[in-house]
Amino acid sequence: MTLRTERVRVQIRREIATLLERGEVKDPRLTGVVSISDVEVSRDLSYATVYFSILGAGASAEAMEDAGAALNHAAGFIRSRLARRLKIRQIPILRFVKDNSFEYGSQIDRLLQSLHIPPVEEKDKT
Repeated sequence: MTLRTERVRVQIRREIATLLERGEVKDPRLTGVVSISDVEVSRDLSYATVYFSILGAGASAEAMEDAGAALNHAAGFIRSRLARRLKIRQIPILRFVKDNSFEYGSQIDRLLQSLHIPPVEEKDKT
């Protein structure tokens, strides 16, 4: 990843998070706190995949699907807001994808806890 794509990636992530935090994206399907976890930008800066998750009590699978539909529906609006804030010639086309890394981490945690590994005894060093 070049320095320029990294810089654009960070700016897009920050600006979309700010838009969502301020409530500028108004859609009843967006329940709970929507968190932008990562953004991947194509080398030519024409496409950006935005990974999101829902934090808190409203983080059901149905809520995630609804939020994805709402964010993809609002992608044009979000892109126009980015065009006002970012100083780049072409704003990437946005695609929102739910981030499964939290679920994956929880699943690994549960698997590790189910192993019932006995604690290791420390040997006396004297």
